[in-house]
Amino acid sequence: MSDQSITLTPTTHDKLGALHCGVTRVGFVVVGGDVHDIADGEDVYFARAHVKVHREGEEYTFSRTA
Repeated sequence: MSDQSITLTPTTHDKLGALHCGVTRVGFVVVGGDVHDIADGEDVYFARAHVKVHREGEEYTFSRTA
């Protein structure tokens, strides 16, 4: 794990730097208190946190963009 990205699976959470990130259930992610649904193969951008989430099957990759 680096300070620039983390990969999670459903029902897990971790920190990306100081930001709390998690996958509360399949297809539902949270970054710093903001939540979003995400489909398989989709990217979601959390503008306030400057974090992009990419879902590939059961793996969700959270990456810093700034």
